[in-house]
Amino acid sequence: MEYQILNTSTCLLVLLVFIPTGLGICPSSCKCSGNDRNVDCSGRNLTVLPQGLQDNLTYLNLSFNQFVDLDHQLTRFTNLRTLDISNNWLKNVPAHLPKSLWELYATNNNIKVLQKLDTAYQWNLRVLDVSRNMVERAVLINNTLSSLKFLNLSSNKLWTVPTNMPYNIETVDLSNNFLSQILPGTLVRLQHLTSLYLHNNKFSYIPDKAFDQLSQLQVITLHNNPWSCSDNQTIPYVLQWVQGTAARVVGAPCAEQPWASTAPAQPTALGSSATSRGTEAADSEAPAAAPRPTTVTKTHKQLKAKEVPPLVTHRPPAPRSPAGPQEAAATRTILLQASGRGNASLAPATASSTTPMTLSITSGMPTNFSKMPQSTTATFRKEEATPSAPDTRVPSRAGRWPAGLLWLPLLHALA
Repeated sequence: MEYQILNTSTCLLVLLVFIPTGLGICPSSCKCSGNDRNVDCSGRNLTVLPQGLQDNLTYLNLSFNQFVDLDHQLTRFTNLRTLDISNNWLKNVPAHLPKSLWELYATNNNIKVLQKLDTAYQWNLRVLDVSRNMVERAVLINNTLSSLKFLNLSSNKLWTVPTNMPYNIETVDLSNNFLSQILPGTLVRLQHLTSLYLHNNKFSYIPDKAFDQLSQLQVITLHNNPWSCSDNQTIPYVLQWVQGTAARVVGAPCAEQPWASTAPAQPTALGSSATSRGTEAADSEAPAAAPRPTTVTKTHKQLKAKEVPPLVTHRPPAPRSPAGPQEAAATRTILLQASGRGNASLAPATASSTTPMTLSITSGMPTNFSKMPQSTTATFRKEEATPSAPDTRVPSRAGRWPAGLLWLPLLHALA
């Protein structure tokens, strides 16, 4: 009996000694909550991890301490969701971080390179903040960080926008760097990106089609960049994109320029039909070609018309009325008829009263003299806008019958 009691006491003593070490308690230099699974050890001037941390931690805050190296020291926290190692002296992101991480904050350290192995196996990571470091190069592996939504690389020393950013990312902060270029295809896959911060960099232009695939973009910041507003070869793309995007643009490039608020001239669309193009051409040429008066002179041998212009139709610049050609603007037509030598004859007026007539001037004695008009007339006809308007004809001096009859024998003899 005494032997059994002794064995029981020994087992209880062992449990009291080893169980607290295995389960862990809240370290004296930290604050704990949530069954000691949320631990805050910030601002304690720590250089090593405090003793007594549980393996099943979900939140660990080690910020504002003096850690220089945490490689391989956080791997055992397999349930860790949030890790804050900001404001320390770390030279790199700790190696072999637990794959259970959702949020990693490593701001204000001495990190110079974001290596590909730092994030290669972080499939669950949603927030990555490495701002306010000295990062000159960020290497991301394609098709990794598939759960990442927020990436903050601001206030570093990057010269190029990082490539292979995860396609599901929604917010990217690259402000306060030395960025001057975007490599082709860098932003093509980011179709879920809603916020992009590029202010306070060294951009002088944005390459063509760099932003074309950002269909879900809502906010973009571009202020405080040395834009080349006078470069007509490179700057037009970003100016046109800013004017056409639905996203809110903070600090539009070249906004201080007087021409920046005016949209670039778009190419004028061609006319829908040959009729419309011909109408526009006639309207543009009509003012320059006004009709000139016709001077008819008579000599002792023949009748000769001088400077007979072709038919000219005047139209106002206003568009045509849909009622038809009879409601068009007034048209002035000059018609000259002259008897002359040869087989040419004056073309008669056909179709409607508004159809322009063709000018034809002949002189001399025709062979079929008996069938031709035996006078030279100058008839002026003015067509009104309404189809019922009567024609007004004014005979010219050359059309006086007595004078024409006197000259007929002489002309016949000469012929």
